[in-house]
Amino acid sequence: MDVKGVNKMHVMQAIEQRRSIRQYQDRPVEEATLAQVLEAARLAPSARNRQEWRFVVVKDAAQIQRVAEAAGQPFIGTAPVIIAGVALDPERVMRCGVPTYAVDLAIAMTNITLAATAHGLGTCWIGSFDQEEVKRVLRIPADCKVVELMPLGYPAESPEPRPRKPITEIVSYDYF
Repeated sequence: MDVKGVNKMHVMQAIEQRRSIRQYQDRPVEEATLAQVLEAARLAPSARNRQEWRFVVVKDAAQIQRVAEAAGQPFIGTAPVIIAGVALDPERVMRCGVPTYAVDLAIAMTNITLAATAHGLGTCWIGSFDQEEVKRVLRIPADCKVVELMPLGYPAESPEPRPRKPITEIVSYDYF
Protein backbone atom coordinates (compact mmCIF):
# COMPACT_ATOMS: atom_id res chain seq x y z
CA MET A 1 0.00 0.00 0.00
CA ASP A 2 1.18 3.51 -0.68
CA VAL A 3 0.81 6.44 1.71
CA LYS A 4 -2.70 7.19 0.47
CA GLY A 5 -3.90 3.65 1.18
CA VAL A 6 -4.29 2.65 -2.47
CA ASN A 7 -3.17 -0.85 -3.26
CA LYS A 8 -0.40 -0.75 -5.79
CA MET A 9 -0.73 -3.44 -8.36
CA HIS A 10 2.35 -5.33 -9.47
CA VAL A 11 3.46 -4.00 -12.87
CA MET A 12 2.89 -7.37 -14.59
CA GLN A 13 -0.65 -7.48 -13.21
CA ALA A 14 -1.35 -4.06 -14.69
CA ILE A 15 0.10 -5.14 -18.04
CA GLU A 16 -1.96 -8.35 -18.04
CA GLN A 17 -5.19 -6.65 -16.90
CA ARG A 18 -5.02 -3.66 -19.23
CA ARG A 19 -7.78 -3.59 -21.83
CA SER A 20 -8.97 -1.07 -24.40
CA ILE A 21 -12.11 0.31 -22.77
CA ARG A 22 -14.80 1.89 -24.92
CA GLN A 23 -17.60 2.19 -22.34
CA TYR A 24 -17.23 4.21 -19.15
CA GLN A 25 -19.26 4.54 -15.98
CA ASP A 26 -20.91 7.87 -15.25
CA ARG A 27 -18.52 8.43 -12.36
CA PRO A 28 -15.84 11.09 -11.96
CA VAL A 29 -12.18 10.24 -11.51
CA GLU A 30 -11.00 11.43 -8.11
CA GLU A 31 -8.49 14.31 -8.28
CA ALA A 32 -5.89 12.42 -6.20
CA THR A 33 -6.13 9.44 -8.54
CA LEU A 34 -5.88 11.63 -11.63
CA ALA A 35 -2.84 13.33 -10.11
CA GLN A 36 -1.12 9.98 -9.60
CA VAL A 37 -1.89 8.92 -13.16
CA LEU A 38 -0.46 12.18 -14.50
CA GLU A 39 2.59 11.81 -12.26
CA ALA A 40 3.26 8.50 -14.05
CA ALA A 41 3.50 10.47 -17.30
CA ARG A 42 5.74 13.11 -15.74
CA LEU A 43 8.16 10.43 -14.56
CA ALA A 44 8.42 8.77 -17.99
CA PRO A 45 11.80 8.76 -19.70
CA SER A 46 12.29 10.91 -22.78
CA ALA A 47 15.09 11.47 -25.26
CA ARG A 48 17.81 13.50 -23.54
CA ASN A 49 15.26 14.09 -20.77
CA ARG A 50 13.84 16.98 -22.79
CA GLN A 51 10.23 16.15 -21.84
CA GLU A 52 8.98 17.90 -24.97
CA TRP A 53 5.37 17.12 -24.30
CA ARG A 54 2.20 18.57 -22.86
CA PHE A 55 -0.74 16.61 -21.55
CA VAL A 56 -4.03 18.42 -22.08
CA VAL A 57 -6.48 17.06 -19.52
CA VAL A 58 -10.08 17.60 -20.56
CA LYS A 59 -12.64 17.28 -17.76
CA ASP A 60 -15.35 19.75 -18.77
CA ALA A 61 -18.30 17.73 -20.13
CA ALA A 62 -19.02 20.13 -23.01
CA GLN A 63 -15.36 20.21 -24.03
CA ILE A 64 -15.21 16.39 -23.86
CA GLN A 65 -18.10 16.31 -26.35
CA ARG A 66 -16.34 18.78 -28.65
CA VAL A 67 -13.17 16.64 -28.58
CA ALA A 68 -15.18 13.47 -29.27
CA GLU A 69 -16.85 15.15 -32.26
CA ALA A 70 -13.55 16.55 -33.55
CA ALA A 71 -11.99 13.11 -33.24
CA GLY A 72 -14.93 11.36 -34.89
CA GLN A 73 -14.90 8.93 -31.95
CA PRO A 74 -18.27 9.30 -30.17
CA PHE A 75 -17.49 6.72 -27.47
CA ILE A 76 -14.76 8.88 -25.94
CA GLY A 77 -17.47 11.35 -25.06
CA THR A 78 -18.67 8.91 -22.39
CA ALA A 79 -15.40 9.13 -20.44
CA PRO A 80 -15.14 11.65 -17.59
CA VAL A 81 -11.60 12.59 -18.69
CA ILE A 82 -9.73 12.75 -21.99
CA ILE A 83 -5.98 13.21 -22.03
CA ALA A 84 -4.37 14.52 -25.20
CA GLY A 85 -0.67 13.73 -25.52
CA VAL A 86 0.89 16.61 -27.43
CA ALA A 87 4.36 16.82 -28.97
CA LEU A 88 5.93 20.25 -28.55
CA ASP A 89 8.68 19.64 -31.13
CA PRO A 90 7.46 17.16 -33.75
CA GLU A 91 10.38 17.98 -36.05
CA ARG A 92 13.10 16.55 -33.80
CA VAL A 93 14.47 13.22 -35.02
CA MET A 94 16.79 10.89 -33.13
CA ARG A 95 20.10 9.88 -34.66
CA CYS A 96 18.52 6.53 -35.62
CA GLY A 97 16.04 8.36 -37.88
CA VAL A 98 12.96 7.89 -35.68
CA PRO A 99 10.91 10.96 -34.68
CA THR A 100 11.61 11.65 -31.01
CA TYR A 101 8.05 12.62 -30.15
CA ALA A 102 6.60 9.30 -31.28
CA VAL A 103 8.78 7.36 -28.86
CA ASP A 104 8.64 9.82 -25.97
CA LEU A 105 4.87 10.17 -25.98
CA ALA A 106 4.32 6.44 -26.48
CA ILE A 107 6.32 5.81 -23.31
CA ALA A 108 4.55 8.52 -21.31
CA MET A 109 1.07 7.49 -22.47
CA THR A 110 1.86 3.85 -21.70
CA ASN A 111 2.80 4.93 -18.18
CA ILE A 112 -0.59 6.64 -17.96
CA THR A 113 -2.33 3.49 -19.18
CA LEU A 114 -0.59 1.22 -16.68
CA ALA A 115 -1.04 3.64 -13.77
CA ALA A 116 -4.73 3.97 -14.68
CA THR A 117 -5.12 0.19 -14.75
CA ALA A 118 -3.44 -0.10 -11.35
CA HIS A 119 -6.04 2.36 -10.01
CA GLY A 120 -8.99 0.45 -11.47
CA LEU A 121 -9.45 2.86 -14.38
CA GLY A 122 -9.77 2.10 -18.06
CA THR A 123 -8.23 3.77 -21.09
CA CYS A 124 -8.11 3.37 -24.84
CA TRP A 125 -5.34 4.50 -27.17
CA ILE A 126 -6.94 6.71 -29.85
CA GLY A 127 -4.83 7.49 -32.88
CA SER A 128 -7.65 7.82 -35.40
CA PHE A 129 -8.74 11.46 -35.31
CA ASP A 130 -8.64 14.66 -37.34
CA GLN A 131 -5.37 16.31 -36.27
CA GLU A 132 -6.30 19.86 -37.28
CA GLU A 133 -9.81 19.73 -35.86
CA VAL A 134 -8.63 18.36 -32.50
CA LYS A 135 -5.88 21.00 -32.37
CA ARG A 136 -8.46 23.70 -33.06
CA VAL A 137 -10.82 22.48 -30.32
CA LEU A 138 -8.00 22.17 -27.77
CA ARG A 139 -6.30 25.43 -28.91
CA ILE A 140 -3.03 23.64 -29.55
CA PRO A 141 -0.39 25.71 -31.39
CA ALA A 142 0.08 24.95 -35.08
CA ASP A 143 3.69 23.84 -34.63
CA CYS A 144 2.71 21.10 -32.14
CA LYS A 145 1.23 17.69 -32.91
CA VAL A 146 -1.43 15.68 -31.07
CA VAL A 147 -0.02 12.17 -30.88
CA GLU A 148 -2.81 10.47 -29.01
CA LEU A 149 -6.16 10.98 -27.36
CA MET A 150 -6.83 8.82 -24.34
CA PRO A 151 -10.23 8.57 -22.66
CA LEU A 152 -9.89 7.78 -18.95
CA GLY A 153 -12.52 6.59 -16.52
CA TYR A 154 -14.02 3.69 -14.63
CA PRO A 155 -14.83 0.87 -17.06
CA ALA A 156 -18.45 -0.01 -17.78
CA GLU A 157 -17.32 -3.14 -19.61
CA SER A 158 -14.90 -6.02 -19.05
CA PRO A 159 -13.56 -7.11 -22.43
CA GLU A 160 -11.80 -10.43 -22.73
CA PRO A 161 -8.08 -10.33 -23.49
CA ARG A 162 -7.25 -10.05 -27.17
CA PRO A 163 -5.11 -12.81 -28.66
CA ARG A 164 -1.39 -12.23 -28.80
CA LYS A 165 1.22 -13.90 -30.95
CA PRO A 166 3.42 -16.45 -29.22
CA ILE A 167 6.75 -15.12 -27.95
CA THR A 168 8.59 -17.23 -30.54
CA GLU A 169 6.99 -15.16 -33.33
CA ILE A 170 8.01 -11.80 -31.93
CA VAL A 171 11.40 -12.35 -30.29
CA SER A 172 14.71 -13.42 -31.79
CA TYR A 173 18.13 -13.47 -30.21
CA ASP A 174 21.40 -12.13 -31.55
CA TYR A 175 20.09 -11.74 -35.13
CA PHE A 176 16.80 -10.92 -36.80
